[in-house]
Amino acid sequence: MERDEFDTRRYELVDGEVVVNAPVLWHQHVSLEIAGTLRAWAQAERGRGVATIWIDVKLDQYNVYEPDVLWYAQDRAPSLTDRPPYPIPGLAVEVRSPSTWRKDVGRKKAVYEARGVGELWLVDFTAVLVYRRSGPKQATFDVELELAPKETLTSPLLPGFALPLARLYPEG
Repeated sequence: MERDEFDTRRYELVDGEVVVNAPVLWHQHVSLEIAGTLRAWAQAERGRGVATIWIDVKLDQYNVYEPDVLWYAQDRAPSLTDRPPYPIPGLAVEVRSPSTWRKDVGRKKAVYEARGVGELWLVDFTAVLVYRRSGPKQATFDVELELAPKETLTSPLLPGFALPLARLYPEG
């Protein structure tokens, strides 16, 4: 599918179906806040990997997602000259869009889990849902957390990373 250079919609392939979405301002605020905090953390010390915003990630022949925010461990990070689709990240973040949320918490979560994403953050209007593996050899997301806006998001994948969730919910 060819895209017009001014087309701001997002395109994903979910179970072989093209899903089109145009994020709203809240979505972009949250995505940038997470991406900025994660990128600052990654750049603060060598070896912390690479954080970026949405890029095409091929999970299998029927699923090519554009997570809102991604993080790659240093040894798995694509180079800046690599072409899409990109490899599966260690962390994927999906921010709620009303038109795609059911897929995010349903099918996409299941595919991320099955394809080996280490941790998934699903950011809703009132909470952040965290799905992670308790260890690198754990086959499934066996840790599930629901964090409120007054809590701080941390991760064993990201030692020293901390995001006060109140920054995502300024009116809450």
